[in-house]
Amino acid sequence: MGVAIRITNLTKRYGDVIAVDNQNLHVYEGEFLSLLGPSGCGKTTLLRCIAGLEEPEVGKIVIGEHVVFSSEEGINVPAGKRKVGMVFQSYALWPHMNVYENVGFGLQNDKLPKTEIRKRVDVVLQDLAMDGLGDRYPSELSGGQQQRVALARLLATKPAVFLMDEPLSNLDARLRLDMRSEVKRLHYDSGATTVYVTHDQTEALTMASRVAVMRKGRIVQVDEPREIYVRPGNLFVAEFVGMPRVNLIPGEALPGDDGTLLEFGPFRQTIDAALPKKRFVAAIRPEDIDLSFKPGLGKVEFRVYAVLATGPELFADLRSGDTVVVVRLASNVRLEMDQTVWVSIQPGMLNLYEIESGSLLSAWKSEVSETAGEL
Repeated sequence: MGVAIRITNLTKRYGDVIAVDNQNLHVYEGEFLSLLGPSGCGKTTLLRCIAGLEEPEVGKIVIGEHVVFSSEEGINVPAGKRKVGMVFQSYALWPHMNVYENVGFGLQNDKLPKTEIRKRVDVVLQDLAMDGLGDRYPSELSGGQQQRVALARLLATKPAVFLMDEPLSNLDARLRLDMRSEVKRLHYDSGATTVYVTHDQTEALTMASRVAVMRKGRIVQVDEPREIYVRPGNLFVAEFVGMPRVNLIPGEALPGDDGTLLEFGPFRQTIDAALPKKRFVAAIRPEDIDLSFKPGLGKVEFRVYAVLATGPELFADLRSGDTVVVVRLASNVRLEMDQTVWVSIQPGMLNLYEIESGSLLSAWKSEVSETAGEL
């Protein structure tokens, strides 16, 4: 069973660079939390501070009931005594040890009896479909097999906390997809609290129970994957999360007869409340735009600029004047280059952000009730 992790006012610097900037985070007992962000945002540094591989300048880290770091109290528990397991991006396998020796290394350090070590190693190798490979060396294994050995080494010690630093980034796309399922199942079966670092938004959204998005050493939003995607807390999260990219259209809010009129690009929508800022950026996901081959009330004329088929779906790049939108469609929709189409935004699927700060103004629900016509 996992334990909670509480991080309070944590700061880590490298010279003049602030890698983690006075951050607070509570990882709940047994949850799978992903630290997501671009390279250099501080996610790996934060993970290494939890593991005890980096010493922060300021702050406090509590794992379970134990304070493992406190700048005020002068506490800094060594990494080997924090009772956490870690999987690195590079796998970090001993090249001169075979699979059995690599997996049992931590158990030997804990001075377990040889029979107990053998039993645990056999069990985890079998669970990871690696039985029969115990006598092989890392150089004789594929990338996926090496990753499984690294996971087996972690599981064998039965830690209450799993720390994973981009463990799948060195695998090819197909194997990475398979290993996501394996890691998620391992978390479910073990019940261990898991903190998983990745720059891959698909990994974060599909694997984690909560996602903490980081930027420039700060956590800018922590929420469930669905909320991160549907209601990004700021423009950075809206732009960083989502493939294809979110549609961003600047606009203005004007007084209307029935409320506030929003004008953004060629779109016009009315909301029944005042907007705190006149100027805004509207964010719309590609799948929240309906497309029709016929004009109608609330529909805006666009021209097809490009069609990108992926197999199960297609993305259409549409243009109207200076406004460009990307639409996600089913694979059976047939579009031609330069074809005229009409689009409308699904009610309730419009997020508005302040231009200067990028903060979420609100998620407004349109009063327009009709939807786009049949394709």
